[in-house]
Amino acid sequence: MQYLMLVCTDPTAEPDAPEVQSIEDWVEENDRLGRRKYGDRLRPAGEARVVRVRQGGTLVTDGPFAELGEQIAGFDILDCKDLDEAIEVAGRHPMAAGGLVELRQFWQWEDEA
Repeated sequence: MQYLMLVCTDPTAEPDAPEVQSIEDWVEENDRLGRRKYGDRLRPAGEARVVRVRQGGTLVTDGPFAELGEQIAGFDILDCKDLDEAIEVAGRHPMAAGGLVELRQFWQWEDEA
C-alpha cells in the first residue's frame, strides 16, 4: 500500500522527544529498506501560488494562508504493508517530534470495482 506522507512544520509545538536520528539518516534507512519511494523538501509557502478556475477565468493568488502557521515542508511516498507500518515509519521521522506528519493512503481504484 502506498501512502503520501506530508511533513509539516508547527511553529507552536515544542519537541517532547529528543531527535534520535537526522532526517538524512531517516531517508537513508527507509530508502535502503524499500519503504520510501520518493520524497523531497518544498520551497516555502510564501513562494507558492494558489490556482482556481472561477466563472471561466483562472485566478492566481500568492501562497496559501494558514491560520495555524503550519506549513508543508516536504513529502515522502511510502510503500508499506499496511497502515500500522506506515504509522511506525512516520512516527520515527524527526519532524514528528517537533512538527507533524500526515499520512494519506493512495486511492485504490480496484477497491471501487
